[in-house]
Amino acid sequence: MATLIGLSIKVKLLRSLPERFKIDVHITPGAHASEQAVNKQLGDKERVAAALENSHLLEVVNQCLSART
Repeated sequence: MATLIGLSIKVKLLRSLPERFKIDVHITPGAHASEQAVNKQLGDKERVAAALENSHLLEVVNQCLSART
């Protein structure tokens, strides 16, 4: 779940901020058992791009970001 949450945060920021901003999403040190692996995934542009090309995963991210009433 940490990777999905981090990816959702990164996508929200990418969609909300102008392209001139550099976005880095990291897990707080000591907050997760797989902190280094998750940070490596979130920091790798190719991995993030590949994840967002996956239609099912993109649908899940969009559901995470959708406003619920």
